[in-house]
Amino acid sequence: NFPPFSTGESRIPRGTSRREIGHGNLAHRALKKMLPDNLPYVVRIVSDILESNGSSSMATVCAGTMSLLDAGVKLKRPVSGIAMGLITDKGAVKYAVLSDILGDEDHLGDMDFKVTGTEKGITATQMDIKVDGLSYEILSQALDQAREGRMHILGKINETIPNPRPEYKPNVPRIEVILIPKDMIGAVIGPGGKIIQGIQADTGATIAITEDENNGIVEVSGPNLEILEAAKARVKAIVALPEVGEIYKGKVKSIVAFGAFIEIMPGKEGLLHVSEIDWKRVESASDVLKENEMVEVKLIGVDEKTGKLKLSRRALLPKPEGYVERESSRDSRPPRGNDDRRREGGYNRDDRRGDDRRGGNFHGGNRDHRDDRRGPRN
Repeated sequence: NFPPFSTGESRIPRGTSRREIGHGNLAHRALKKMLPDNLPYVVRIVSDILESNGSSSMATVCAGTMSLLDAGVKLKRPVSGIAMGLITDKGAVKYAVLSDILGDEDHLGDMDFKVTGTEKGITATQMDIKVDGLSYEILSQALDQAREGRMHILGKINETIPNPRPEYKPNVPRIEVILIPKDMIGAVIGPGGKIIQGIQADTGATIAITEDENNGIVEVSGPNLEILEAAKARVKAIVALPEVGEIYKGKVKSIVAFGAFIEIMPGKEGLLHVSEIDWKRVESASDVLKENEMVEVKLIGVDEKTGKLKLSRRALLPKPEGYVERESSRDSRPPRGNDDRRREGGYNRDDRRGDDRRGGNFHGGNRDHRDDRRGPRN
């Protein structure tokens, strides 16, 4: 923005001027190649010129570099710029190359040569001349002087802000990408989009999901860091796998006779057995826990067959001095005797069924006796 008062003028601003457009394009070309390739943002730099007695476009390049570094943008290298001028006689025999020209030197001189770049090279140039042409000698000297001036300005920039901020400022809109297994995309979306819509409604973030050949791609964006981190935590909790030995803060979902079910992650519940609630004997889980209460538990195991999670609360409590582990009722049960009592007492199979069916007295007699009653055959 180049308001009239910056040059001592008094007129009504009537939209963007050609000067503002041209200077903006030059500053854009000077800086855009130094932006990181993976920058997920659209960057808009606003340069308000409050006073001008030199090159406002080169001031915009230098100030733009510092503002990007201050915002946390990881520039490949800082950029500086300088405007070079030229004074010649009528025959161009005598000349003087000027560095960082003032307004009068620009108005009365024969050249306005703007050069921007890094310590490695030039990123953009723009030249206006009032003579028919420039010799190689003049152009070479102008570029050499421009490099000296740019290096001096870069030194001042590095003294002020040598490196980009390690993190974006808290009020910077945030965009981050999370890679998840493809088979977990459905879990993040939920039935009818219930899960993803709930995350967006609760946190205020915006979530978009796509996929490639190998992964699901979750793009999370929010107006500030706090909202972004809240949404990321919800997504990661859905796709995370519980690890044995880790401590989780979960919600008591339900209480049953043998313990309580604790939700340690969204959609992932584990059993806190009544024996793992406390070191002392607990008759009922409801004596210690209440539904919807938040409780810290430790994952102590995962059933190999069913995948069910085994939790412990007492593992996080100090063990009482002199504590002796109770024997389970199964271990303390006396051993059973052998099977002789079953064979000795009562009747056995032979007693129950009587003699052999073919030769015994079952229901009195056998086949021979039956035949005798029929009498002799002819």
